[in-house]
Amino acid sequence: MENTVESIMERYPKAGRDSLIPILQDIQNKQGYLSEEAIVKVGQRLKLPASKIFGVATFYNQFRFEPLGKHHIQVCRGTACHVLGSSSVLEELEKQLKIKSGQTTRDGLFSVEVVACIGACGLAPVIAVNGEFHARVTTDSIGEILEEYKEKELEGAKHE
Repeated sequence: MENTVESIMERYPKAGRDSLIPILQDIQNKQGYLSEEAIVKVGQRLKLPASKIFGVATFYNQFRFEPLGKHHIQVCRGTACHVLGSSSVLEELEKQLKIKSGQTTRDGLFSVEVVACIGACGLAPVIAVNGEFHARVTTDSIGEILEEYKEKELEGAKHE
């Protein structure tokens, strides 16, 4: 991790406060999220308190502070999905996975993210798991969808 941050910082030799967002974007693109260590390291290089950097990063919903799960679930909260019950779908996902949006399960298998719109309004409510769309999702179908991905993991483990 430290080498990643260092190599990114080398691309910004005269970096100041105005380079903060691009630096954080590069780190997240490389590591998948912003770790506490990365934030501290950037703060040291830019001579900014880590609390300031964290404050900026939390302002923008593009930044994550935990690694994504192997199966990243995006829950659409666009108008059509909202009207057709995506809030209940989200609640059920959080209940079954025992995490909140923006978090990853302890085993690293699943993460959940709320997105403004997936662009599949005709399939509402819709979720995407690793980019694969699941249409007309209900609270009853959540368990089946999660089970499908858990079974894929078991199959993959058998072949290793």
